[in-house]
Amino acid sequence: MENSSAVTEFFLVGLSKYPELQLSLFMFCLIMYLVILLGNSLLIIICILDSSLHTPMYFFLGNLSFLEICYTSSSIPPMLMLFRFGRKSISFIGCALQMVVSLGLGSTECILLAVMAYDRYVAICNPLRYSIIMHRVLYVHMAAWSWIIGCLSSLVQTVLTMVLPFCGNNIIDHITCEILALLKLICSDIAIIVLIITIASIVFLVIPLLLIFISYVFILCTILRLNSTEGREKAFSTCSAHLAVVILFYGSALFMYMKPKSKDTKKSDEIIGLSYGVVTPVLNPIIYSLRNKEVKEAMNKILSRHLHSHKI
Repeated sequence: MENSSAVTEFFLVGLSKYPELQLSLFMFCLIMYLVILLGNSLLIIICILDSSLHTPMYFFLGNLSFLEICYTSSSIPPMLMLFRFGRKSISFIGCALQMVVSLGLGSTECILLAVMAYDRYVAICNPLRYSIIMHRVLYVHMAAWSWIIGCLSSLVQTVLTMVLPFCGNNIIDHITCEILALLKLICSDIAIIVLIITIASIVFLVIPLLLIFISYVFILCTILRLNSTEGREKAFSTCSAHLAVVILFYGSALFMYMKPKSKDTKKSDEIIGLSYGVVTPVLNPIIYSLRNKEVKEAMNKILSRHLHSHKI
C-alpha cells in the first residue's frame, strides 16, 4: 500500500461540472473578496482611530474583522483560480496550510462569538460593574486564548489527517482543501480522526452556541425588565448585530459539520461551503456598520475630520 508521501499535490475540482456558472462564480467571488477586504479593513481602522471605540466590544470586533480578512485570503484566491481555470492544482503542503488556516480561524471565530456574547451579557446585565469585570487584561487574554485554542485544535486535526495514507488518490471534489472532503480520499481506517472531528465540532460549535444562547436568555430577561423604552431599544441595538452574525455563521457551520450522513450530498456541501467562506464574511462588516449607531457616528466623525483637514 502506498503511503501519503505518494501524493505530492491535489486537484480541486469542486463545481467544475457546471461550466456555465464558472464566470459568474468567478466574478461573484472576486467582488465579494474585494468587499470583504475593504469592509473589514475599514472597521479595523475605525476601531483604532476613534478613541470612543476603544472598548472590549470593539476590540473583539476588530479581532473578528482581522480574522475574516485572513480566513478569506486563504480560501477565496484558490477558489478564483478554480473558477477561472476549472481545475486547480495545490501542493500537499499548500493544501495542509490552507486546511490549518481555515479550520483554525473557523474555530477561533466560534470562540470569539461566544466571548462577544459574554461581553454583551456583562454590559447589559451588570452595567455598573462592566468596567471592573471586563478590564483590559481580561479581554485581551480572552481574545488571545480564542486564537491559541482554535489554532492548536486545527493543527492537531490537520496533522492527524495529512499523515494518513491517500494511496495516490488526489482529486478533491470540493472548492477548497476542506477536511471532510479530504477524508474521502484516505484509504485506511478514519474512525479516530472522525471521532476527533466530532469532539472538536461539539467543543467549537455546540458548546459556544449553548453559551451564547444562555447569555441571550439572561440579556432578554434583563431587557424586558427595563422600564425605559429608550433603554430597551439601545440594549436591543447593541445585541442585534452580534446575534445576526451568530445566526449566519453557526447556521452554515452546523449544516457543514453536524448534519446526518444521509444528508451528505456533494452539491449541498459545496454551496454551503461557498456561503460559509464567502457570503458570511462579507455580511459581518455590513451588519455591524448598519446596525451599530456608534460605528456610524465614528465613521462620520473620521470622515468630517479628514475633509476638514483637506480644506485647511
